[in-house]
Amino acid sequence: MELRQLRYFVTVAEELHFGRAAERLHIAQPAVSQQVQRLERDLKVQLLDRSSRRVRLTEAGLRFLPEARAVLAAADRARAAIADLAGERAQTLRLGTVTGLGERLDSVLAGFADRMPQVQIDLLALPVQERLARVADGRLDAAFVRAPSPGESPDLEFLPAWDDPLMVALPARHPLAEQESLRLADLAALPLHMIERRNHPALVDLVLNACARAGFEPIPVPTASATFQDNMAMVGSGSPMWTVIYAANAHQVHTSRVVVRPFAEPGMSLPIAVAVRPDAVSPQLNLLMRLLAEGRPEAGAER
Repeated sequence: MELRQLRYFVTVAEELHFGRAAERLHIAQPAVSQQVQRLERDLKVQLLDRSSRRVRLTEAGLRFLPEARAVLAAADRARAAIADLAGERAQTLRLGTVTGLGERLDSVLAGFADRMPQVQIDLLALPVQERLARVADGRLDAAFVRAPSPGESPDLEFLPAWDDPLMVALPARHPLAEQESLRLADLAALPLHMIERRNHPALVDLVLNACARAGFEPIPVPTASATFQDNMAMVGSGSPMWTVIYAANAHQVHTSRVVVRPFAEPGMSLPIAVAVRPDAVSPQLNLLMRLLAEGRPEAGAER
């Protein structure tokens, strides 16, 4: 029995609706259903009576609900006692970051300044594996992760934040720069300038697989250098080539020799998630997920 299973069950019991419970918890509805089902299997009883029209508590669920609330309240008291001892640390959110968050991260910081001005946010940019390791051992409260692989970190929970669209960057003098949007097939004759796969396998695989579906294998050019501005300088150097950048970084293109264009539908994007420990609960984390939810399109209210 895990604390998150109890938390999910109590939320569903209060909402009597899996979709609304998922919205309150800021996680996907299937994850709520799965964890409640695991709790029922562990207890060997059915806690919720589910039908196409409604969700209601069974007799076992009614008996279990106050006990589950008591366990969660005890856990909160234990955390509060440690927070009191931690003093200033309790007023700090230690957050791992990733490049290219742009205005999304700015809005999170602004939201904390407005709603929890007493909280200091410590931002730490680290390689993804070190970010996840620090979340797992408590040195970070949470971390942004692009294109997460939950199977590689089973001790962590990955809460969806948003999808990060990709855009095309190409020389301003190239004829394709006159188009408002570009299909991948339009770029087949141009060399592709990309980061080394070992530095970002999810991004490289996404682009190469999309090119394959579009019917071509891109012409490689030397791999991207370490800095964003150096990469843009290379694209604008005059040699025909293209690369991809995150839409959040488009405003950082400060050279007239490069233009940025969106991909024609369906486009490409990578998911951003927030990695947390499954039992992590704090007002700071709650506000973080609320701010991220406010920046997303509203989710459906399916059960």
